[in-house]
Amino acid sequence: MSIGAALVLYAVIWFMCLFVALPFRIRTQIDDGKIVPGTPPSAPVDPGLRTKVKWTTIAATLIWLPIAGIIASGWVTIEAIDVFGRWGDGSYG
Repeated sequence: MSIGAALVLYAVIWFMCLFVALPFRIRTQIDDGKIVPGTPPSAPVDPGLRTKVKWTTIAATLIWLPIAGIIASGWVTIEAIDVFGRWGDGSYG
């Protein structure tokens, strides 16, 4: 696996983890009792992005390490997951 492929894999995993983490522990303006005029009542008061980014980075790293290790070791190749037999000749296009 090239460095570029490893970075792309990490970025995909990181954003997937972020999208999973975003809805957790949200306090809305309704929950807080203070609705700012011109905003929807369901808008978050404090989304806690700093904490979510930290936990996202930790989770993404823990998920990425074994996946990247398996791919780099050669246990799983594109030919192994080619169920339709389209890439058997080595041309991946």
